[in-house]
Amino acid sequence: MGEVSATEPERSEARAGTGEPVIATRGLTKRYRGGQLAVDGLDLTVPAGSVFGFLGPNGSGKTTTIRMLMGLIEPTSGTARVLGQPMPRATRAVLPHVGALIEGPALYGFLSGRDNLIRYDSADPAADPRTRRARVAAALDRVGLTAAAGKKAKAYSLGMKQRLGLAAALLQPRRLLVLDEPTNGLDPQGMREIRTLVRELASDGTTVFLSSHLLDEIEQVCTHAAVMAQGRLLTQGPVAELSAGARGRLVVATPDPAEAARVLKEQGVGDVVATDDRVTGEPPDRDLAEVNAALVTAGVRVRGFTVERASLEDAFVALTGEGFDVAG
Repeated sequence: MGEVSATEPERSEARAGTGEPVIATRGLTKRYRGGQLAVDGLDLTVPAGSVFGFLGPNGSGKTTTIRMLMGLIEPTSGTARVLGQPMPRATRAVLPHVGALIEGPALYGFLSGRDNLIRYDSADPAADPRTRRARVAAALDRVGLTAAAGKKAKAYSLGMKQRLGLAAALLQPRRLLVLDEPTNGLDPQGMREIRTLVRELASDGTTVFLSSHLLDEIEQVCTHAAVMAQGRLLTQGPVAELSAGARGRLVVATPDPAEAARVLKEQGVGDVVATDDRVTGEPPDRDLAEVNAALVTAGVRVRGFTVERASLEDAFVALTGEGFDVAG
């Protein structure tokens, strides 16, 4: 029997988790004027070398958390450490090692994509002006914007602007890359390219902290994840463990869906959904062999009987009790 190859997230997970966390918060809290509690006692740990997915429904406090981690706003209470340094006190020491794309890129519309990156790089005191144009060209190539480098940024589509913002974050080697909705506005091909880029960065040793509302994207590329709702952390850990914590779906393939649905309900299967040739539902707390036997005894022609592995979306819904919408 041949060996089973590990997926890229699994290989990255094996590399992650050693040494001091790249991000660590303890009791991190942000309360705005008027009493609005945006982030409530957050204890977050992002292992070095991980691709960390930060998940939560609209208004869950993700972007507020990211802004505190980057020193853009002060926490009301609690602590945040990034690359081993306290934030926001160590902002000047930490940010040169961090690439970030938060709430979309800020661009000069009257400048070309290339000239925008030159401006960004010129503002970085650690950037070597002798290698500036070469690094700008390399960053543009890495995000697929070489052909549009001379085009004014105001003529860029939303997806092209996202790519340019990501290029700005990649002008220098980074220990940490923070991306807030990086695939916003991208077509499926662009999303695949960004996913591939994130994997490449992780394989090079960069820790990637990725906020997104696209759960399938997170599941494909992330090694670890955290779920927030209403400002509080619900869970965090390796993606495989989060998915395993949710129950899968019982799937019965049959040409008798109506009768199968009736029997499954009698056997305690919940949320039963029947289509032309299959019935699905939440597995009951009993031996599934007995459920299968009940179907056969009732004369249902069973052509397939299995439990599909729970997805990250199943875990999210189980934790939050709601579907996923645009991240906030």
